[in-house]
Amino acid sequence: MRHDGGVIDWNTAEWVASLVAGQPARSPALPALGELAHSSELRVCEYTGLKVGERLPAPIAVDRREWIRANLDSMRPMLDPLTEKVGAGVGALGAPLRRGLGYLMAVEVGGLTGMLSQRVLGQYELPLLEPGTPARLLFVAPNLDEATRALDADREELLAWVAFHEVTHAVQFSAVPWLREHVGSLLRSLLDTIDVGVNPSRLVRLPTGEDVRQVIAAARAGELITLVAGPERRALIDRIQATMAVIEGYAEHVMDAVGEDVLPSLDHLRAALNRRRRERPALLRVIERLLGFELKLRQYEEGRRFCDAVVTAGGIETLNEVWAEPAALPALDELRDPERWLSRAAVV
Repeated sequence: MRHDGGVIDWNTAEWVASLVAGQPARSPALPALGELAHSSELRVCEYTGLKVGERLPAPIAVDRREWIRANLDSMRPMLDPLTEKVGAGVGALGAPLRRGLGYLMAVEVGGLTGMLSQRVLGQYELPLLEPGTPARLLFVAPNLDEATRALDADREELLAWVAFHEVTHAVQFSAVPWLREHVGSLLRSLLDTIDVGVNPSRLVRLPTGEDVRQVIAAARAGELITLVAGPERRALIDRIQATMAVIEGYAEHVMDAVGEDVLPSLDHLRAALNRRRRERPALLRVIERLLGFELKLRQYEEGRRFCDAVVTAGGIETLNEVWAEPAALPALDELRDPERWLSRAAVV
């Protein structure tokens, strides 16, 4: 699929991402993936008590390039609105410079997406800024194979554990009707505050096969395009971080709670994956890197600790109060001190 229009050259982004991702050996099929997703949904719903509204998307096994394409499609409605800001900043310099900016942004987005594609195991891919676009439940087959070997794990158990995590996200967003729009509105508000900075020294010739490694290195170092949210927007960034930490921490808690009775190697899986940097939604990873703030693993661990502490204090029913309304979500200070949230929520 070609992505024409706008400052960002999405065709180049896809080309760069595919180049960075590499082409691993063809993976064996993921058998009975639909059955696994369905059984995971039943277990997750039984444990959490959440009631699915819309039917969950059917699981799909993909390779890295298919995953890249899906995520670039989701990124476009978030990053394309920056086109006017970029154009306003360089319009006087003419069309060649504008095209150069498009390529540089494409290289940075493509490079980061390609790197992520090497590690993501599964993803509940939800276009946050396109409410009418259906979600997808993706499992990256070659990465699951590589992780099985690297983590010395049982393939079926690892796949089931990943399925518990991603299906939990699907259940969250299906059972909590306001959640998708809430997160989307936070991101829209943040994008409205962004200024676009360009390093003119990087506006050289377009990347070719010979120099793409150097361009990717510059992208990894954050030397191409910088999107800056001013310090007055720190509170908004904190809200996004806290919200995503709770969403992720909830899934972390549930995947272990559900897996405890059915995965003999759960302790080994948890220890092994704790040594592997946990993946976050690619869309948010790219935005975080471009903005210069990073939702660190520590904050996901805080989300997990928050959820574990609340369940210990009052059970999963108490934790589910975070989904009552947007105002019920914990702030960052409450995330780090669950007793504060419990006191405010007055649920125990």
